[in-house]
Amino acid sequence: MVAVCVEPPVDNSNQPKLLSLNLGGGGADLRRLFLVLVGWRLENHTKGIHKLPMRPPRRNKRSPLGQFFYALRYRIGEYALRGFVAGLPWIPYRLLILFTKFSAQVTFSCLWKYRTRMEENVAMALGKTNNPAERKALIWRAWRNFAQGILETSAVMYFSKERIISTVMLEGERHLKEALARRRGVLALSAHLGSFTMIGVRLAAAGYPFSVVVKHPGDERFARLIDGYRAQIGIHTIPAKPRREAVRGILKALRENRIVLVIADEFKSGGVMVDFMGRTLPAPRGPATLALRTGAVTLPMFATRRADGSLVLTIGAEIKPVETAELEGSVEATTALYTRHLEETIRRHPDQWNWLGFPRNGRVSREEYVRRKALRKGLTPRINPPPSPN
Repeated sequence: MVAVCVEPPVDNSNQPKLLSLNLGGGGADLRRLFLVLVGWRLENHTKGIHKLPMRPPRRNKRSPLGQFFYALRYRIGEYALRGFVAGLPWIPYRLLILFTKFSAQVTFSCLWKYRTRMEENVAMALGKTNNPAERKALIWRAWRNFAQGILETSAVMYFSKERIISTVMLEGERHLKEALARRRGVLALSAHLGSFTMIGVRLAAAGYPFSVVVKHPGDERFARLIDGYRAQIGIHTIPAKPRREAVRGILKALRENRIVLVIADEFKSGGVMVDFMGRTLPAPRGPATLALRTGAVTLPMFATRRADGSLVLTIGAEIKPVETAELEGSVEATTALYTRHLEETIRRHPDQWNWLGFPRNGRVSREEYVRRKALRKGLTPRINPPPSPN
């Protein structure tokens, strides 16, 4: 018999322990010794866990110089925007239109990365049958449309309500009145299409309570400035982050029977896989979940530009959510239904969409990765159930 003394560091609660090992009796005693040693180490390790400091919050990765230029960019944008808005009443509108066209041409040439992404997405979604010149012309019209939307949204801050109403024609208002009469709130389903920022402007001018969910810029001061401009024209802002606060804000607005604008054409991440423009992409599940859980009425709303340059806000009939036996299936089917409505409208006005709602550089979302991995293993991934015929 051999006595082995295991001596941990000095600790009144842990006395030295003697173990008797029979070296000729096989490896059972050695395994027991190993387990005792491991157990003692784990015991002492866990005792000290509570003494460890908490993980520090995630720090900004920018260097001091990078942070300076980041803030400087927003300050330049802030004062440029303040000056532009303040000077709007004194500048002839025709001159503003010429300035907007010039700015669109400059940015179209300089921001070539965005232009290239848009051209690639057009070729992928609409096919390569159209030649590069046609694709570039379509992208230019979409770019110019976006610039016009910025001008229109800025200029109306000094318009009377009567002038706003006369500037943007409204079609399908009866759908909105019928929906608000049900006192459950309205989800306005829309996209970065046409002059989408004029949807809230037009409805607020007509006296409708309107809220919009917005992803704020990184600079808090600049975000407050934009929120103030929205409030000036009667639009209530709901910050998109943090998400829990955003949901609370949306639910509160719906309980107050307000219209909540939801832009749902960002197919870069989300919990539901849908077919959009010939591709399987992730879509946000939020709009469908809200409609199913709250009973809010979903109405498609799009402010598009006609051939003569005039704007028309079209409010479509209610899109009823698809209800299945399980909530998850209902959310997936309803999200697919919403996506089809968005695609149909975008295909009718391809030169008024921003064409940036696809994943960048062919990146695959986490949801799509899981789906493909399941297919490779021979498993059956969850598939969107077909919508109800009703």
